[in-house]
Amino acid sequence: MITYICKQCGKTYPVSTKRYACECGSLFHLSYPKTAPAFGSLGGDRFLWRYRSALPPFEEKTIKRVTMGEGGTPVIRLEEHLYGKADYLMPTLSFKDRGAVMLAALMVEIGVKRCAIDSSGNAATAVAAYAARAGIATEVFVPASTSAKKLTQIEAHGGRIHAIEGSRDETARATIDYVDKSEIFYASHIFNPFFWEGTKTYVYELYEQLGSLPEVLIVPVGNGTLLMGVYLALQELKAWNLIDSHPLVIALQAAGCAPLAQAYGQGSLSPQSVLVSPTLAEGIATGEPARGKEILQAVHDLGGRFVTVTEEEILKAHGDLAKKGVYVEYTGAANYAGYRVALKEDPMLADKTSLIPLTGAGLKSAH
Repeated sequence: MITYICKQCGKTYPVSTKRYACECGSLFHLSYPKTAPAFGSLGGDRFLWRYRSALPPFEEKTIKRVTMGEGGTPVIRLEEHLYGKADYLMPTLSFKDRGAVMLAALMVEIGVKRCAIDSSGNAATAVAAYAARAGIATEVFVPASTSAKKLTQIEAHGGRIHAIEGSRDETARATIDYVDKSEIFYASHIFNPFFWEGTKTYVYELYEQLGSLPEVLIVPVGNGTLLMGVYLALQELKAWNLIDSHPLVIALQAAGCAPLAQAYGQGSLSPQSVLVSPTLAEGIATGEPARGKEILQAVHDLGGRFVTVTEEEILKAHGDLAKKGVYVEYTGAANYAGYRVALKEDPMLADKTSLIPLTGAGLKSAH
């Protein structure tokens, strides 16, 4: 049986609930039985559904209805000891497809006809696409500054755009207000833990593709949907005795929008209140992450660290990746910049096998 569970008060809810948070105000986690996939002997299907024994137990007909072949992205060598996972080759051109397909499958099985999502662009694009495939109408809330190319893609999938003047955090508040008033399903990639069940397959694939995990993982953090998936997967692999130790996880934020990095640097596990500056890395431009405490706790539990990157460093990394044949949006380039900063701060990392996520295609944003 699969249920939502509040780790704060212990209350459980059926996944059919329209609630997006517990009555106590805390956000949900997910509870269901799972077993380790038979890594290395799963046959020729390279897509993320190959790991079904460790994924939410959706019906076969649901999976067939929503899937577009997400997952199974290649690992690309960028430098002698640095690799990138090309998640920009997903159906909607970003890693968010991993989580969006889980939300779409959930909505199909609980009978959702209309949903809302807030996003800086990529998650909204992914949810709009997968919802359209499932015949579900989508109300999409984005900052008015969102890249025009992402808005075009959202509209092409039938998403109804609500462009909010203000920050990413103000957009989230506007969405919650709309959801509360209209009582439609909140397909949040932040609030709903089904999303991590998709993003955790990023690590499953690395484990299977490389035969082991890299020594260092760079993970971009805005609202933490990839980081929480990475954390979940590493916990599972260790519980299944498939790994003895985990990689060094280096969480990345833009210098002008770093509430978590600032808190962690001060030894706090509560996000700092920061004055947010605009950043090219719109995918991590979050000043008030809803799961901020959970993200900080995850990085702490993993013995990880944070780095921040400047706009100049992002621009330089973007151009340098393009010269390697890899054209990603600025948020993806920020990961390469973060790797470089990490090397400056700790030169001992130079000889360690490291990996960055190439999170979204360059054609999705205005460069």
